[in-house]
Amino acid sequence: MGGRLASRRINGRYADIGAAYLVADDPAFAEQTESWQARGLARPWTDTFRVYPAGTDTRGPMRWAAPGGLRSLATDLADGLDVRLSTPVASIESVAQGADAVVLAMPGPQALRLSPPPAIVSAATSQNWRPVIAAILTYPARSWSGLRGAFVNDHPVLATVCDDGDRRGDAAPVLVAHSTAELASEHLHSPAEAGPILAAAVGELLGITVSPQIETHRWTYAQPGKTSEAPYARDGQVWLCGDAFGRPRVQTAWLSGRAVASALLGGSAAR
Repeated sequence: MGGRLASRRINGRYADIGAAYLVADDPAFAEQTESWQARGLARPWTDTFRVYPAGTDTRGPMRWAAPGGLRSLATDLADGLDVRLSTPVASIESVAQGADAVVLAMPGPQALRLSPPPAIVSAATSQNWRPVIAAILTYPARSWSGLRGAFVNDHPVLATVCDDGDRRGDAAPVLVAHSTAELASEHLHSPAEAGPILAAAVGELLGITVSPQIETHRWTYAQPGKTSEAPYARDGQVWLCGDAFGRPRVQTAWLSGRAVASALLGGSAAR
């Protein structure tokens, strides 16, 4: 549950392996983020990322993190709902006594597997996605300083690296690296092989000489290359939403889902 708000438990500790942080510059999402902060679920992390190859610290928007992992935010949103996991769905079809609505909160290529109606097929087909491989690097001890997160431009294999111990606030010696789409494409069917490549790139970038424990995660549909200006797609009682409906980030996915919910609760999806 949570999609890109994903955390993996390694050595008894959760590391964020999907979205690196939240940016809340929309008033409605900012209000939601402040609610999480008030309840200890989210905290302001940093407004400064290092940018390579120059290695200069650059200020930008405030990035928010979650002490319990970003997945905890999805769990909070689902509180009180009837959530059923590990329930395969092969296809969707219209029946007389069916559900009031079906909301496909997922990348378009995954929605296409469910044989959705034509308008959803059209919207899903128009999306194109780039893959990413995440590497969770656990070191014996922290041997870097001053780095919270970094954008790595023009690198053949490495796109971003974040200090998960700093992000989560527990100072764990854990870095999470995300690959370029090119490296992910080469190792899409063998993501573990990309782990040592990413670890070596991080070591060279940050001057780390010790070898980490490496875990990897494949994101086949990580970054939408083409996004929609509409907040969602709809065909009758079937809806498609997510971070491909606007600038690709967590806030966009939240706003897209909220727009669908608003339309449903407002009666525009009445049967």
